[in-house]
Amino acid sequence: MKLPQAPDELDAPAPGDGYVQSFARGLAVIRCFSAERPQQTLTQVAQTTGLTRAGARRILLTLQTLGYVRADQRHFQLTPRILELGYAYLSAQPLWDVAEPVMQALTARTGESTSAAVLDGDDIVYVARVPAQKFLRLSLGVGSRLPAFCTSLGRVLWADLPDAHWRPSLQRQRLKAYTSRTLLDASDIADRVAQARKGGYCIVVEELEEGLISMAVPIAGRDGRAVAALNVSSQTSRYGPRAMQKELLPALQEAAEEISAVIRQRA
Repeated sequence: MKLPQAPDELDAPAPGDGYVQSFARGLAVIRCFSAERPQQTLTQVAQTTGLTRAGARRILLTLQTLGYVRADQRHFQLTPRILELGYAYLSAQPLWDVAEPVMQALTARTGESTSAAVLDGDDIVYVARVPAQKFLRLSLGVGSRLPAFCTSLGRVLWADLPDAHWRPSLQRQRLKAYTSRTLLDASDIADRVAQARKGGYCIVVEELEEGLISMAVPIAGRDGRAVAALNVSSQTSRYGPRAMQKELLPALQEAAEEISAVIRQRA
């Protein structure tokens, strides 16, 4: 399954003199590498980003000089040093250092994968993940992006927002069917968000990947508003919605409250 890419800054309008186009192009080059395209030629980078070969080459050589890219004959790829850019964000947040041990305990207790994510535009971004020893086609890690509209994490985060804050996101997107069960009608999705707001949790069944079921709850900050969401994911051969709600929701809510309590203490 191909993961959605972040919006391309090159397509965004330049907001006056404060917009540094060369920097935006550098970020576009970094973001064109993915799990599906870990190694690319100069031509592929130029085609993916919309840059000229000369422009892409200058950026790649700059990144190589700085240690963020390595070259192997005709192919370029990112180096582990690129993780420094994301770690600056993670290390500045009060959540992630306390979330991981709680999530590890939750995975040990339930035998299922657990993840934490935040909203970023129309997507959710994973900021912590503890996988169980099960294998699905979808490969996720910290920094992975998924559409908010068809994920339990996204819908439960939308549920914490006023409608005016998340409905425009739903309306401006071209909703993609990832499976035959992906909801594509905006009113149906809005109903699921309303259910998540009322119940305090959200379950999504096979809308992102066949055989995948997930359930999410919010992680609250000091003001009671969601700063992130926590979920457990499993296979439909192991759980249906009712069984997941009955057997896993209490443990998921306890874990979310444990993380929320530490955040409130540190705020």
